[in-house]
Amino acid sequence: MKKIIAILEDINPEVDYTTCDTLIDNQILDSFAILSIVAELQEEFDVYVTPMDIKPANFNSAQALWAMVERLKA
Repeated sequence: MKKIIAILEDINPEVDYTTCDTLIDNQILDSFAILSIVAELQEEFDVYVTPMDIKPANFNSAQALWAMVERLKA
């Protein structure tokens, strides 16, 4: 989870990622940020994020991103 928050902070350090659960809903993350996150997740966690995984429910919070990574690692 700390690695995901570090990845998010590299993109936008102004957000409290431990509590924010509206990263997509409030347009904190744009499409370029999402593509950067996908690349970082794939490299850091050795997972493959499919186009089907790129949906708001998986990117709205650090917790949701972590849950997706855990699911993809299984």
